Amino acid sequence: MLLALAVDRTGSGLWAASSVLYLTFVTHLSAQQIGVLLGVAGVAGIAGSPLAGRLAGRFPVRPLLIGCHLLRLVTLALVLMCDGFDALLPVVAVTYLGDRAAKTLEMLFATRTAGARRVAYQALSRSAANAGYGLGAGIAALGLAVGTGGAYRALILGNALSFLVAAVLVWRTNEPREETVEVAGAANGPRPRPEPSSEPQPPSEQLRSEPWSQPHPQPESQPLSQPQRPARRASPWRDRGYLTFVLLDIPMNLDDSVLGVGLPLWLVNRTSAPHALVPVFLVINTVMVVALQISVSARAEGPRRATRAVLLYGGLMFVCCAFLAAATRGGTWVAAAVLLAAALVVTLAELMRSVSSWELAVLLAPENARAEYLGVAGMSQSIQKSAGPPLLTGVVMAVGPAGWLVLGALVAGLSAVQRRACARRLRTLAPPAARRLLPNPPGTPDW
Repeated sequence: MLLALAVDRTGSGLWAASSVLYLTFVTHLSAQQIGVLLGVAGVAGIAGSPLAGRLAGRFPVRPLLIGCHLLRLVTLALVLMCDGFDALLPVVAVTYLGDRAAKTLEMLFATRTAGARRVAYQALSRSAANAGYGLGAGIAALGLAVGTGGAYRALILGNALSFLVAAVLVWRTNEPREETVEVAGAANGPRPRPEPSSEPQPPSEQLRSEPWSQPHPQPESQPLSQPQRPARRASPWRDRGYLTFVLLDIPMNLDDSVLGVGLPLWLVNRTSAPHALVPVFLVINTVMVVALQISVSARAEGPRRATRAVLLYGGLMFVCCAFLAAATRGGTWVAAAVLLAAALVVTLAELMRSVSSWELAVLLAPENARAEYLGVAGMSQSIQKSAGPPLLTGVVMAVGPAGWLVLGALVAGLSAVQRRACARRLRTLAPPAARRLLPNPPGTPDW
């Protein structure tokens, strides 16, 4: 699965580096049409996460993920055949929907397979994904250097073929279904076989990753013949506490837009730093994530440390925004040094967010509807990808350096609110006997 992830992200690196130039020089779309096309596609991608979560609550994840890869293979093949804006709009929108659904399914697979070690698995997956993304961007640079229509088409075709290879790799994996699975859709899943020396248990009681998710035992005096009503399946759309977490998680993903949009445009438009620094930002981000993700994840595992990582994320984002505000007050080399420091700090913030966001999304979701809940949680990143760039370009950068300071202060303040809300919900979910497990184990290094 890690290899499939790396192959998938290699294709994504090809698309990210070549798509705008392909749409400009091959399909001859205007800048306004490209903006509308990618904006609508981003909105369509928002629906991918909850749709994937809902389907994963009823069907195995592996065939769903293969379906997402094959769907994107077909849509990108259609992109190569479409020339006009009207034809490209629905095709690219479906591509983005499948992309967001695939990312959610990949994390659901990790949650089901890795169980309590999901944070370590996510760290490995982040490293593999970033390595693949960097490889794809490097391959794309060779094609862009050629600069012909055939080279652009070859890059898009390479992205499409990456989905085919990823689908084959996913097909070769095994999705555990019994004792090794942390069940996400227990109400609809098969009953696991009980151990010979134990009494049968319903699937919702198999191998919980959190001690407080265990149901309370029924009184022994309860008659065995008394029928028990099936527990009503929880819905994330009616869970105000979880929806609050998802809403607050949207600004906790702004590091993505700051790195990909804010830093380059601020450098070009408001500082005298050399433009050659723009690709260096991506290099710093890729190298740091590959090198540090596993060690950072080890320090953010568990409920208490995950909530503290949220607070640290807010602090790092404030420092990054302060660097961006200060970059306009120096000469060329001062601005370059300050912007490089901002790229380093925003990458550290990304490391915090990539672990804490998903860990808390899992811990705060009820066991019997985890797939649906995680599908809704995945919307926060999709919404940020649609709303983040316009926020930075239309509001923050229009205000100037003060806009960055205000943004940093808001994110830091909301991170404190998010931490408090998550801690309160974790205490509510945990029975009294398990609340002592919320702090860090003795001898474990803390933030």
